[in-house]
Amino acid sequence: MNIQHLESLNDLVAKITTVVVRERIPDRILDEATEVVVVDVTPETLQERLQEGKIYAPEKIEKSLENFFQRRHLVALRELALREVADNIEAGANLNHDRQVCSVHERVLVCVSTYPNSLQLLRRGARLATQLHARFYAVFVSDPERFLNKEESLHVEMCENFCKQMGGEFIRVAGNNVTKAIAEVAHTHRITQIVLGQTQKSRWQLLLKSSPMQELMKYVKDVDLHIIADEKNNKSK
Repeated sequence: MNIQHLESLNDLVAKITTVVVRERIPDRILDEATEVVVVDVTPETLQERLQEGKIYAPEKIEKSLENFFQRRHLVALRELALREVADNIEAGANLNHDRQVCSVHERVLVCVSTYPNSLQLLRRGARLATQLHARFYAVFVSDPERFLNKEESLHVEMCENFCKQMGGEFIRVAGNNVTKAIAEVAHTHRITQIVLGQTQKSRWQLLLKSSPMQELMKYVKDVDLHIIADEKNNKSK
């Protein structure tokens, strides 16, 4: 099969190539396969095969080269095929709880709180995700023993809407230990980059207790941590 015939990718393929593929197969065919072999050839090789009459009849060759078989389309479809296989590998690893399979994709997680700088963190996280071509997530950890007031609830809701507008997934979890809850989300979603704000604790508090970043480093490994300074604090200095 060709990648453009997969049902779930139909809209994306049409967006890439401006061609709506009519012949499609359901995703379950690929999901139920015991083995998937990727036949990976360069766009130039595909164009050569087309010109040699190995794909379409001679009368269709020139039109195909000007439309679906343009090099930029073939490059995008090739990347799509490789990503689809990578996704299947990771999905299988998640299903079997196999942590030995490393993450193929970068994944950015922004830690949202009730502090006003959360929107700043989301913007930085979304920009990082775009640069890395990464999946984008945000997490808010609520204290089960404390109810949010109206202003805080509206703030978290605003962060959720902003995250979704940026194409991200917003995750709400409850936990008494914030850093541990964040680490669990990071493990579950195979996060590779975590964005969090500068601690609000004073130096005296840090002497008595470690910072959230130090606590988080105890729980997560092979994850890059990005500590974002509060813009307001920087302006006031």
